[in-house]
Amino acid sequence: MATDELSSKLSRRLQIEDGAEEPVAVDCTHENGAEKPSTASADSELGAKLQRRGELNDGVGEHHQPSMKVFNPYTEFKEFSRKQIKDMEKMFKQYDAGRDGFIDLMELKLMMEKLGAPQTHLGLKNMIKEVDEDLDNKLSFREFLLIFRKAAAGELPEDSGLSVLARLSEIDVSTEGVKGAKTFFEAKVQAINEGSRFEAEIRQEQEEKKKQAEDRKVRQAAFKELQSAFK
Repeated sequence: MATDELSSKLSRRLQIEDGAEEPVAVDCTHENGAEKPSTASADSELGAKLQRRGELNDGVGEHHQPSMKVFNPYTEFKEFSRKQIKDMEKMFKQYDAGRDGFIDLMELKLMMEKLGAPQTHLGLKNMIKEVDEDLDNKLSFREFLLIFRKAAAGELPEDSGLSVLARLSEIDVSTEGVKGAKTFFEAKVQAINEGSRFEAEIRQEQEEKKKQAEDRKVRQAAFKELQSAFK
């Protein structure tokens, strides 16, 4: 019975859309006198719901979350070598006590105390504010790298908390990046040098890993030989 009624409604709706039949109001009351929505009203409500669902699927609705852009420190911070970035990442993770990918106010407080340059509560807030691009009152790794970029470019006052952090971190941020080139041709040459340096650093890392693997095999072979001598 329910299937026949649904089929009848769908058939009626198709006829209305094709202009074969004008929408008609039906009895809006149940047998017990309770009010019941008309067919036209139900169709309108259904259409609104379908439209709303379509907007959500297309990203128009308010619940749509924007896609997150993947951050690559090696391509965005080309003025630093891979080793420099890895050193910064190691330091960042060391003080990211919550392991959530951020350094909050209390973690920054601990960091500055460990570096021997404790800051006031207001000073810590100002340190975060200076590089806090997304205004979430904490430092992401990208924002942490901005500290060293500003330090290398001489954009930090000597007495600022961020300048002290960069200076006491023992991470050498001296650089001859493309940004410092005065002419187009100098920039092109330095860009090529940057690419070559990047490839050389990757090769060096691979060679170090290969050497470590070979050393491990030699040690394992020596250990097995020593074991067999006692059997």
